[in-house]
Amino acid sequence: MSEPIQNIPFNNLALVFIPVVVVILILWKWKLPYKSSLYGMSRMLVQLLLIGYALVFIFENDDAFVVSSVLCIMLLTASWIALRSLSIPRRSVYLKSLCAISLASLMILLLVSQGVLELHPWYSADKIIPLAGMLFASSMNSVSLAGERLEAEISRQASFEEARIIAFKASLIPITNSLFAVGLVSLPGMMTGQILSGVSPFIAARYQIMVMCMLFGSAGISSALFLTLLRSNFKITRAAKETPSNKVKIL
Repeated sequence: MSEPIQNIPFNNLALVFIPVVVVILILWKWKLPYKSSLYGMSRMLVQLLLIGYALVFIFENDDAFVVSSVLCIMLLTASWIALRSLSIPRRSVYLKSLCAISLASLMILLLVSQGVLELHPWYSADKIIPLAGMLFASSMNSVSLAGERLEAEISRQASFEEARIIAFKASLIPITNSLFAVGLVSLPGMMTGQILSGVSPFIAARYQIMVMCMLFGSAGISSALFLTLLRSNFKITRAAKETPSNKVKIL
């Protein structure tokens, strides 16, 4: 357990792309869109390789301005990606997505970094950036699911209140499933990484409890805020459908 985590040679790493190729082939064979998956995998490779070099620089400098800039870029990007599945023009709701994700994630990040971990200084890059990344990703996925489901329910002529309830429940399905499965079906990323690095499972479990709570909170609060802020957009959308002679632009 005390052995350091081993480095993965690139030749060995290439083996993990075998199941990826299988999935791409299934998508192609079943005449489903496979190009977006290829693009996503390509982006993932480039982004992770580049971020490895960037994080070395950020961790070595450990500067408040640099860390704050990185967090801002992460927030802006997550808020944009969260709207990828919506039919509403992204620019019309981007600020609402940014507001929902920022308020939920930054509030919880402050609580965890200063209340739970008591980080000093607060901009300890090797800790604050990974924590922020998990929070932003959780909020991003939740907002994306909530928005997509809200659109689907309203297209079925559900009232906004009914659609919002269904969308909120749907946005919490992934994180709720994780709560039920953690420890029994899966050992999540942080806990697995710490155990592989030689940390005691008892200590790793405490960190994972912290992570699961903060992910659940960020997912729920961000999706609730986003759904609340979207009310005006969908009122306009429904008005446009009810009066086809008058073209109403979504704000």
